Amino acid sequence: MASASSSSASTEPKLELIKQIRTHEVAISELVSLSSSRTVYQKNGNLFFRTTVQRATSSEEKQLDQAKAKLEKLNSQ
Repeated sequence: MASASSSSASTEPKLELIKQIRTHEVAISELVSLSSSRTVYQKNGNLFFRTTVQRATSSEEKQLDQAKAKLEKLNSQ
C-alpha cells in the first residue's frame, strides 16, 4: 500500500503541470487572436496590470517554457 500512495503522490505534480501547460497554451492562442493594438490585462500576483498583447504573449510563452521544463525534469526522474 505504501508504494501505491507514493506513486500517486508523484503523479499529482505532473497533473498540475499538465494543467498549467494547457492553461498557458490556451492563453497564448487567445492572445494571438487579438489585434496587436488592443490593450489587455495580465494578472501578476493578486493584481491585474494593463499591458500590450505582445508583452502578455511573451510572458505566457516564458511561463509555458518553464512549466514544460519542470515536467520534463519530473519525467526524467
